[in-house]
Amino acid sequence: MRWMRAISLNRAATAILLAVCAVFLSAGLFRVNHFSTVLGASEGAVPKLKFDPDWPKVLPNKWKIGGITGLAVDKDDNVWAYDRPNDLTDIELEAELNPPIADCCKLPPSLIHFDKEGNVIGYIDPPQGHGMAVDAKGFLYTGNTVNGLDSVHKYDPKTGQLLGTIPRAPEAEGGGRNQDEGMDKHVPGHGSAGPVANFIHPLGAPARRQPSPEALEARQAAVKAFQQKYPPTTPMIVGNIEEVRIDDADRELYATDSYLGGRVMVFDLETLAFKRGWGAYGHKLSEISTDPKDREYKPGGPEPKEFRNHLTLNISRDGLVYAADRGADRIQVFTKQGQFLKEFVLAPQTGAGGSAGGVMFSPDKDERLLYISDITNNCIWFLNREDGKVLGHVGSMGQNGGQFFGLHMEAVDSKGAVYTGEVFAGERVQRFLPAR
Repeated sequence: MRWMRAISLNRAATAILLAVCAVFLSAGLFRVNHFSTVLGASEGAVPKLKFDPDWPKVLPNKWKIGGITGLAVDKDDNVWAYDRPNDLTDIELEAELNPPIADCCKLPPSLIHFDKEGNVIGYIDPPQGHGMAVDAKGFLYTGNTVNGLDSVHKYDPKTGQLLGTIPRAPEAEGGGRNQDEGMDKHVPGHGSAGPVANFIHPLGAPARRQPSPEALEARQAAVKAFQQKYPPTTPMIVGNIEEVRIDDADRELYATDSYLGGRVMVFDLETLAFKRGWGAYGHKLSEISTDPKDREYKPGGPEPKEFRNHLTLNISRDGLVYAADRGADRIQVFTKQGQFLKEFVLAPQTGAGGSAGGVMFSPDKDERLLYISDITNNCIWFLNREDGKVLGHVGSMGQNGGQFFGLHMEAVDSKGAVYTGEVFAGERVQRFLPAR
């Protein structure tokens, strides 16, 4: 009889345990699948996403992809990934040596085309850079860095032929980004110090020397002279390219350069001629301040008067421009003519790289949600597009499948699949499918 009582007690305990688990699950305290539950979201308010471990397939030709600096979904729901091959280090390129000393890897092309199954279906190899888009006809637009200077280049997706270039200033403040020049100087088997080399100070390394008062004064004078030569109204790219977007309806190209904290610049898609531009809060180019104090910001605010840095954008179907000022933890909304409408502040406690990275929209007809990628908190935020209310988020820092380390780029296809690209040591693209 003792064993019968034990069974009865075990059944009772099991029933209690199941009841407790049900309460915890309904409260969201247990998370069965990291990407099928969204923190802080009401049921049905935001998409539930599931990591797809089968996308992409293993790259051909022993390639290893670099940090992702651009993602775009084309009209067929295939994906272009713009990567930074120069991020690869010596240990990742040992198959290039003669003779090879390891089975992998080799330098990849900078722009790789994937189909919906994750197979590589094409590629071209322009100089690496930052930001990319594809128009309705399939032409590619990339923010290339050539000889240390950024501009937007148009390419044929099949041949890689350069078809046009957005006008840019012939020099850059501080001399340009030489570390992002193309791959023409690549030595087989030899890479760089890695994607985060410029962001960290190795333990035991000599302290970085602070500039002398004389050097600082000379630097300030050089900046002032450059800004006088290229005022905010300069109708061409001056700084680094951060974003490229295509407005097929109005046949326009939007680009953001980093000059003076960030400018929205609009060009004709056919001629690539400059049309208009603006700054934070809809400032006309002539109204953009050159005073560094107008870009100062500490987590928690107040928000700066001008864009702070790393400005990205996207254009909704109903004709609104959403500009994400990452370093200031905010998204500003404009008409296509640059009239300021409203501002959303996102995770304002975030320091370091800031919270408001790339901007995408949900695939429904009304594009009800904003998807904002966050390189610092390593998540995707879901915001109500109308009022900017945060509805939830997915993601965490880590290098397991479905986690992020340096979440830099995102794209959404017509079925709601989300593609992500990482730029730190993650150096990968991932896909998340709508969970049923």
